[in-house]
Amino acid sequence: MYVGRDMTELTMKPKSDWEDSELAFFHHSLQQVVPYLNEEGQTIHRKIVEEIERRGGLHRGEADYTHGTKVSYD
Repeated sequence: MYVGRDMTELTMKPKSDWEDSELAFFHHSLQQVVPYLNEEGQTIHRKIVEEIERRGGLHRGEADYTHGTKVSYD
């Protein structure tokens, strides 16, 4: 379950200020409904993907006994 800022708050901030977990969650959510997104939704999703790419992707540097290598938004 995602616990963080909602899309209403995040749309008021540049994508560069979003946390990795926020980018991961909203990318995953929007990816699931891509066929149903209107032009504005597609633009938001594209900007999220561009920010993820600008950061070099979503990945953790190392795994340890409490975290895997995948960014978790739970």
